[in-house]
Amino acid sequence: MEQFISNHGIIISGAILLITYIFIASEKVQKSVAALIGAAVTMLLGLHTESVFEYIAFDVIFLLVGMMIIVHIAAKSGVFKWTAIKLLGFTGGRPVLVLFTLAAFTAVASAFLDNVTTVVLIMPVTFIIAKELETDPVPFLITEVLASNIGGTATLIGDPPNIIIGAKAGLSFMDFVYELTGIVAVIFLVCTGLLIFMFRKSLTAAPEKMAKAANIDNSKTITDRKLMIISMITLGLVILGFITHDITHIPAFVFACAGAGVLLLFENPKEVYKEVEWLTVFFFAGLFIIIGAFEASGGISFLANKLIELTHGSIEHAAMLILWFSGIISGVIDNIPYTATMAPLIAEVQYSMPYLGGAHHHNPLWWALSLGACLGGNLTIIGAAANVIVSETSAAKGYPVSFFRFMKYGALITFVSLALSSAFLRIRYFG
Repeated sequence: MEQFISNHGIIISGAILLITYIFIASEKVQKSVAALIGAAVTMLLGLHTESVFEYIAFDVIFLLVGMMIIVHIAAKSGVFKWTAIKLLGFTGGRPVLVLFTLAAFTAVASAFLDNVTTVVLIMPVTFIIAKELETDPVPFLITEVLASNIGGTATLIGDPPNIIIGAKAGLSFMDFVYELTGIVAVIFLVCTGLLIFMFRKSLTAAPEKMAKAANIDNSKTITDRKLMIISMITLGLVILGFITHDITHIPAFVFACAGAGVLLLFENPKEVYKEVEWLTVFFFAGLFIIIGAFEASGGISFLANKLIELTHGSIEHAAMLILWFSGIISGVIDNIPYTATMAPLIAEVQYSMPYLGGAHHHNPLWWALSLGACLGGNLTIIGAAANVIVSETSAAKGYPVSFFRFMKYGALITFVSLALSSAFLRIRYFG
């Protein structure tokens, strides 16, 4: 039996990975459960050549947990909602400016917080504004969730796929800022302009309604001023730690865990720990074990060689293939397991397709994966967790967003985003 498993390791580990993906995509089983069962089968069959812990990216897990704790504690003070309402005051209640402001706030916030947290924080404000303006909140909600996926692409901590890529490729917070923030800003402006044009007939309101919306009472939004000050200082120092990584060489997860530890001194840890998305944490752990077995069996090397053959050894062709394939696939399946599978594949490929564009440029295959996986989440309503949460909340409030209504806007935004990303990659790396 042991010899059989050894001889057919690629097929067996690949089958486990594929079956796990099918269960994740079908949502018949909660995805963390599917990942843990797959990991258990992998370990029972002895598919790892080293200790199973060698394959779990604990830096990714600790970074996620640390940021979840920091964001949850900071949100308790009301600071994020206060910021959103404050920004709305500058719009004068004009629907077009309100939509742009909410989108900009969501995009910027998503670069530093996870997308789910950002949309959960902004949705209550959106419903208040829509009620005051007596207008349909759906255009605002759709724009916000699309902006959250775009904004999350800009930094290391903005979207889980980037955390995985950063850990595997050895990329720092500032590497993402230098390489991606510029193109993400362009994509945001172009796509938001398109959405404003498409929603133009819905973005109207009576003058008195606009005035009322512009003057929402914000005096009691901050529920704990002391906590706000402490959490904002801590979050600022953590982000500063991310930025100075190239100088200190201290991993990002260390700063995240340190910040979380400091804030927990002022909270009841048991209550805070309840708010950590443990399902996501165990999902990551299980998935890393499954993919580790596939890598140990030689599956990643096999796929890497196929990718090289398909693109005839051209790194430019490989980058474009990875970008568009990632964008489409991430629109229909969770981009986290997809990225977790692709990261070791690209790590293998980059040594066969060395990039000779200069020491200050990192291999463009990583940026193609990041742009494709993160931006592809806008394609469908199931493309990202934030999309699902917004659609479910909107339906509960009496404003259902159908699969095809979302895709009408999401598909166009995804195509435009990937087209702009293609132009960026060609100019930046292959021009």
